[in-house]
Amino acid sequence: MTASAAAGLRTGRIVVVGASLAGLRAAEALRDEGFTGELTLIGAEPHAPYDRPPLSKAVLSGRLSCDHIVLPRARNIDARWLLGTPATGLDVPGRRVELADGRSVAYDRLLIATGTRARPWPVQAGGRLGGVHVLRTREDAERLRGALVAGPSRVLVIGAGFTGGEVASSCRELGLAVTVTQRSAAPLASALGGVIGRAAADWYREAGVDLRPHTTVATLEGHPSGRLRRAVLSDGTTVDAEVAVVATGALANTEWLAGSGLAADHRGVVSDAGCRALTADGRPVEDVFVAGDVARWPHPRYPGQLLRLDHWDNAVAQARTAAHNITHGPGEQLVHRPLPAFWSQQFGRYLKSIGVPALADQVVVTQGSLDRRQFVAAYGLQGRLVGAVAVDSPRVLDGYATLVEAGAPFPPELGATDGPAHLDPVDAAFPGRAAGSTPDHALSAPAASAPAPTAHR
Repeated sequence: MTASAAAGLRTGRIVVVGASLAGLRAAEALRDEGFTGELTLIGAEPHAPYDRPPLSKAVLSGRLSCDHIVLPRARNIDARWLLGTPATGLDVPGRRVELADGRSVAYDRLLIATGTRARPWPVQAGGRLGGVHVLRTREDAERLRGALVAGPSRVLVIGAGFTGGEVASSCRELGLAVTVTQRSAAPLASALGGVIGRAAADWYREAGVDLRPHTTVATLEGHPSGRLRRAVLSDGTTVDAEVAVVATGALANTEWLAGSGLAADHRGVVSDAGCRALTADGRPVEDVFVAGDVARWPHPRYPGQLLRLDHWDNAVAQARTAAHNITHGPGEQLVHRPLPAFWSQQFGRYLKSIGVPALADQVVVTQGSLDRRQFVAAYGLQGRLVGAVAVDSPRVLDGYATLVEAGAPFPPELGATDGPAHLDPVDAAFPGRAAGSTPDHALSAPAASAPAPTAHR
């Protein structure tokens, strides 16, 4: 262990690679923790840090422009900003970050907060056609918004996760015809399981969406002009569409770490519970930390898993944990353990989740009912409560969060007046998993939106 690692760091040079939510909040937290040295933020995008969740909702629908989603600054961080300058390499022994413009930046401590990017559509299957979009950045949202305002006869959304659902919802708000393809049996099935996914399928259809479950896109075909013409689906049918939005997940921005010796791939950068990066053979790197969407880490509440949580609140909380641990010695280190939480708005409904439902083997509706479209569902793993989801009932989740934190048994004994007379758990029906089985690999929780304004941060 180096001398700086033993003592924590209050002066010297800290470099943050990634100038989005996690990077900005980490920089602010470093100053709050008493760091007075040289602070540098490196960002691949040319923009000041901005809020991404509104891109698929308020920006696409036209309620906000991208000029109105800049993240507020909690304090003056007195930092050197290197925006529009991607990192291209990391020399861990030499403590240097290599940049695309040929420069290198030295550090005493490094925070990796490079986040994720949208998974692109394969070039050989039509990925370069005009009218094919992804949604992750301001530029993505502005291009897609322009395409939607032009009034296409139909929009194809590939994927019915949270981003796909929010895009489809925005398209219906604009009065556009929408077809959504989904590999599994129902929307949101990978994140919330098939039981809740089937309820979500009703929202799609009630909103007038042409939902195609158990269906993938084989290829996208274009006009001679190079513009999208139609999609050929796995069942042999075709869908004519002028705009396609690819919402098939995210890839971690880790290519620049190739050859660094860190445990990093398209799933993220592996860290310990204190946000310290690990080498490929599992050793902590004392002066390199990880936070935000790019991090894969062991949560004490969910042993045996490496979580990657593409959630707004986790980015903020993990940035603060990393900042504390960067500036403090071993005896004062914190474990990153906040309970995951996220929300989404689509088709006029407000969905909020706490914990990690995707780990569950069983689910039960504990309040309301699926038929009434207002309910709470609890998720259990081997007899323990691991998460809960509320639709149009967000305020009741505080009690569930307390139970999850306490390791309460499943199904939970609530005595809710709006609950069923008997709690009858059923298989959670996650795709690709046999009934009653649990994941045996590292989990990447699907991307979702920021916590509600009233949620604890």
